[in-house]
Amino acid sequence: MTTTTPKLMAVQGAALVVAGAFILIGVLGFIPGVTTEYGLLDWAGHHSGARLFGVFAVSGLHNTVHLVSGVVGFAMARTYAASRAYFLGGGLFYLALWLHGLFMDQGSTANLLPVNGANNWLHFGLGIGMVLLGLTLAGQRDPTKRRRPRGQRKG
Repeated sequence: MTTTTPKLMAVQGAALVVAGAFILIGVLGFIPGVTTEYGLLDWAGHHSGARLFGVFAVSGLHNTVHLVSGVVGFAMARTYAASRAYFLGGGLFYLALWLHGLFMDQGSTANLLPVNGANNWLHFGLGIGMVLLGLTLAGQRDPTKRRRPRGQRKG
């Protein structure tokens, strides 16, 4: 009986699922009906009155951020190390968006992404969830790389 390395490690499979969810959410943000008050959808800024599922404040830029997050996830899911980096880096990015939403004056011209309380808690959940996936699914070492036998030096 031979053992084979799985084609995808758990962290890679999870990266594909999360990336697909980001693409779906990004696309849905541009569909009238799924996005209420679609006529109020602005490209950027806090004045966009559109709401994904009638709850989450969105704009063209906000939807594009989700689409880019999905495309990056699909690209990075190709390797174990990149998948882990996607979760850790993406998680930190979404935690930064959460902090942005908490501390940014919502009426400020510097506020490029429309956010509301629902967005803030979603970004917090995404950030924590992605960091946890990067830490727990990935483990401590890349199982696709061979370890050197003890006593053997590099080089």
